[in-house]
Amino acid sequence: MLTLRERQINAIKQMLNLNVQQVKVLAAEPIWKILIYDRVGQDIISPIISIKELRELGVTLHVQLHSDRDSIPDVPAIYFCLPTDENLDRIQQDFSSGLYDIYHLNFLAPISRKKIEDLAAAALQAGCVANIHRVYDQYLNFISLEDDFFILKHQKGEQLSYYSINRANARDDEMEILMDSIVDSLFAAFVTLGNVPIIRCPRNTAAEMVARKLEKKLRENLWDARSNLFHMDATQAGGGIFSFQRPVLLLLDRNIDLATPLHHTWSYQALVHDVLDLGLNLVYVEDDAPSGGVRKKPKACDLDRNDRFWATHKGSPFPIVAEAIQEELESYRNSEEEIKHLKTFMGIDGENEVAFSMVNDTTARLTSAVNSLPQLMEKKRLIDMHTKIATAILNCIKARRLDSFFELEEKIMSKQTLDKPLFELFKDPEFGTIEDKLRLFVIFYICSQNVPEYEVERLKEVLQEAGGELSSLAYIQRWKSILNRSSATNPGTQYEGGGTKTVSMFSKLVSQGSSFVMEGVKNLVVKRHSLPVTKLTEQIMECRSNPDTDDYLYLDPKLLKGGDVMPKNRAPFQDAVVFIVGGGNYIEYQNLVDYVRQKQTSNGTKRIIYGSTTLTNAQQFLKELSALGSEIRGPVLS
Repeated sequence: MLTLRERQINAIKQMLNLNVQQVKVLAAEPIWKILIYDRVGQDIISPIISIKELRELGVTLHVQLHSDRDSIPDVPAIYFCLPTDENLDRIQQDFSSGLYDIYHLNFLAPISRKKIEDLAAAALQAGCVANIHRVYDQYLNFISLEDDFFILKHQKGEQLSYYSINRANARDDEMEILMDSIVDSLFAAFVTLGNVPIIRCPRNTAAEMVARKLEKKLRENLWDARSNLFHMDATQAGGGIFSFQRPVLLLLDRNIDLATPLHHTWSYQALVHDVLDLGLNLVYVEDDAPSGGVRKKPKACDLDRNDRFWATHKGSPFPIVAEAIQEELESYRNSEEEIKHLKTFMGIDGENEVAFSMVNDTTARLTSAVNSLPQLMEKKRLIDMHTKIATAILNCIKARRLDSFFELEEKIMSKQTLDKPLFELFKDPEFGTIEDKLRLFVIFYICSQNVPEYEVERLKEVLQEAGGELSSLAYIQRWKSILNRSSATNPGTQYEGGGTKTVSMFSKLVSQGSSFVMEGVKNLVVKRHSLPVTKLTEQIMECRSNPDTDDYLYLDPKLLKGGDVMPKNRAPFQDAVVFIVGGGNYIEYQNLVDYVRQKQTSNGTKRIIYGSTTLTNAQQFLKELSALGSEIRGPVLS
């Protein structure tokens, strides 16, 4: 069964095949073409299709729509962009300039009738109507980062950020445009999946606004006789991605949990995102030592789906990753030694090509070894890349004492007593950065109940003396008071930590210095715990009665009249799409992956896709909270 990412890849490959259904023909020569995309189109393609794959698909050149481009005759030009006024103006300029002989226009979202008429008028005026071969609505306006993880906008885009959705001075028309943008992209994701979901969400939140708009859009499409977006998938072999049962779409607001996005983490992928700023599956890592006093340009590391080590270990605790790198390195060295030994035994040096002429029984092993050289070289490249990434992370762990922050936050979330008061830790200038301390303090403020006011003030004073910018706390205070009034559950009681069982993993790693050799790591038992989003997902999928979810909206777009009446007899859901309005993170994603893995062994197969408006790390999220807090008048904390 194809995943969401695989379906998106297939749709883009079909587009690059000039929207002709792909037929597997041996040694078929691709049609050479150029690809022109806007920034959004580039963000969608870059995590899922490599430059090498574009070449294999016949794309000889890929360029930005708004860059200076020369005329290239006799080659089809494939446009992949949003139908914005700015983009359409540039396409009309291309018509007027006669840049290309053949145009294939693929819009990420449906183009309005008015805009298509304006485009047609421009083509008529330029005399290039016959040159426009295809115009398509592609419904691909979302970014697949993993098989089961997608976002709507790149994290460097501000349009759908937590700040944009929650800022106090946002006008109603701005919020309408923002919500419509989320709905259009979510609609595109479900068109790609080929399924119409049942929608659940909490009331009186931004998630409810998205839910009602999405339900309306889905229902209008389903009951429109001219539309076949979902009917086509139903008639094709295999149907949608969830072919046996309709999925539930759980729409949640980021405001249900502000502590997790700030949490110091211990899994590989989340650490890369937190410490090294992973974006669109690409991370830039600086070399440890500058050569000749000049620091080299950071090297791009592509963490793609074809990297077996990354696929296996991205969700693993970092110490286990470090040990796995060591094992991979030993395995590579053994293979390398075997080839050297065979060459020496045959009397062949590294430069001599006579090995290839001695193919008989005695040289079969050498031939096999030589044939495996490309795979060995690729293995060495990946080992070097992960060693570089892991070393950069390890340096940050040691310099900022991230192991201590992780341990403290786990204890705070699990309501355990701290070995040292936070006041003493915050006064220590070598205990992490001021940002790390702010993250810890905000988590402490969210999770702790009945903290004396004088203690909060003391912690605030220490942070301010160290140069901490505390405007985020004003927003957290308001958020916590609203949540306390509107929810039966105190925001601090929904968290549980892994406790001290994970501590020795980090401490062993740090005590070893820069070496990745550790003992006993595999025998450690790591306590898995469910984060708030995972708990809500489990309750909704199992259809359990719970005060937190009983009042959630229930919307079914397949019902002609709509409404939000929940049926009395409901079977548990096997499939879910969990979507966070206001930004997601790898910590929540990995927690859901762990939940699915646990359920597969004990209670059948569950499938969960995690999605969010944007993907933010703790540094970015703290900045957004500070910006929101700066808009609030009055004292920071009372």
